[in-house]
Amino acid sequence: MADPRDLQLSAYDYELPEARIAQRPVEPRHAAKLLMVPPLEASSLQGRHGTVWDWQNELRSGDLLVVNDTRVLQARLRVRRSGGGLGELLVLEPRGEGRWLCLARPGKKLRPGDQVWLEALEQDPLPLQVLASDPASGGRIVQFPPAFADAIAIEALLQRYGEVPLPPYITCHDDSDQERYQTRYASRPGAVAAPTAGLHLSDDLLQAIRERGVQMSSVTLHVGLGTFRPVETEDLRELSLHSEWVEVSSELVAAVQACRQRGGRVIAVGTTSVRALEGAAAAGGGQLQPLKGPVDLVIQPGYRFMVVDGLLTNFHLPKSSLLLLVSALIGRERLLDLYELAMASDYRFYSYGDAMWIAPGAVLMDARPR
Repeated sequence: MADPRDLQLSAYDYELPEARIAQRPVEPRHAAKLLMVPPLEASSLQGRHGTVWDWQNELRSGDLLVVNDTRVLQARLRVRRSGGGLGELLVLEPRGEGRWLCLARPGKKLRPGDQVWLEALEQDPLPLQVLASDPASGGRIVQFPPAFADAIAIEALLQRYGEVPLPPYITCHDDSDQERYQTRYASRPGAVAAPTAGLHLSDDLLQAIRERGVQMSSVTLHVGLGTFRPVETEDLRELSLHSEWVEVSSELVAAVQACRQRGGRVIAVGTTSVRALEGAAAAGGGQLQPLKGPVDLVIQPGYRFMVVDGLLTNFHLPKSSLLLLVSALIGRERLLDLYELAMASDYRFYSYGDAMWIAPGAVLMDARPR
């Protein structure tokens, strides 16, 4: 029977010692620790411990690995206000003709009608106009030069003026973040946060996986505002999430169909790949179809997956939509017990932290694709 606590946000809380929050990534990428969730029929919840390099041994010839090929923009901008004080913009998503939705700090001092100047070392100041407030996000609509109408166009500007927008819980910044906070296959600019499970996949590991006969395909989900907004709805039946832009190609749909026909398993790298695949399937009435546009799908316990069989994922923040998604695969209490095990075993949490492998045999029977 369903547990009513599964629909209460407070049931997804846990305490994490600050020392368990990873401040720097391990090197090489695949040296991160890996907690392998035991299958449903296992008598113990202890799981197996290894490294992400060992993950290749969990995959089978004929499996399909789906990765998110989004690239993180250097979207954090320093600005000087007209009164001389400093501020910050986090560029989130285009609103047409050079207008962009941005999170702004200090918000009370960046008001509609204000002018600010982008500043960076060895760059000329660039004037921008704050046009309006955005009630849905709490952000600001900011006018950039009209030529910077989309992520591809604005990326060069952000590379000149911007910084990688590391999450606020990472306090140790380094020049290597420009490269290390990107996956090795990042190719489609537009995200403001990395799809962090993919950060563990080194070139050597990707090559080893291919040599095992595992196929690989990509989706694009530009990680956006939903990453920065905490879930605040206690009754999760009323939960809605900010949409994120997704592209699922016809080539990926064909790859999933071919995987099914040969008896392979669809393995998602990261929750963003899950959301893209399941969002496209939901838009297709339960059948995976090509999709190019916004997805606001909520995945939480009680959800039956339509595409994804297994998942490689990181350890996520308390009371987050990502924690709900992983709970939908293996159950809330089971997940929180595994998080306790990970803390006791010195695993590192969050974006630069360690990983968890949920094999298809570890997924709840009622959550598995039909």
